[in-house]
Amino acid sequence: MDLNAPGKPGRAHNHEMQRSRAVADRFVDDYLAALLAQASQLISGEFHQVVRANGFSVSEWRVLATLAGSAPLSIGRLAAISTIKQPTATRLLDRMEGKGLVERLDKNGDRRITLVKITPAGSRMVSRLIALARAHEQRVLEPFGLERAEELKSTLRHIIELHRATPSET
Repeated sequence: MDLNAPGKPGRAHNHEMQRSRAVADRFVDDYLAALLAQASQLISGEFHQVVRANGFSVSEWRVLATLAGSAPLSIGRLAAISTIKQPTATRLLDRMEGKGLVERLDKNGDRRITLVKITPAGSRMVSRLIALARAHEQRVLEPFGLERAEELKSTLRHIIELHRATPSET
């Protein structure tokens, strides 16, 4: 049998298929959570260099990016979206409020629930980073084309929605 005949995979193709199967035999190479974590770490790591070069910590960037264009959020919700532990978020917000980047508000006069909003100064500072983040995202997704990129983002939003704990406050 001629492995290089039309319609038949060649030796190089067969070797590549066997190599792919061997790699996929490792659990983490086909486990969604591991794949998401690896992709997030690689892509975020690239952009975090830009964040730090612009004078922000990664946590400050996450908080400001979450609050940009958003209604005020509870500290718990803000921490969940920005993937920061709540006690860490509280300390970070103290520093950011001192810099004039965010402001805390009582929810409808209830001092037990604190909301956080971005200040005009915070919005101005983060707007440049958001533009750089969009450009970075475009470079990351470009190889997949617009339709596949939107499909990927839609799927990820749906996964998040399905698995997010329902917050008691927003």
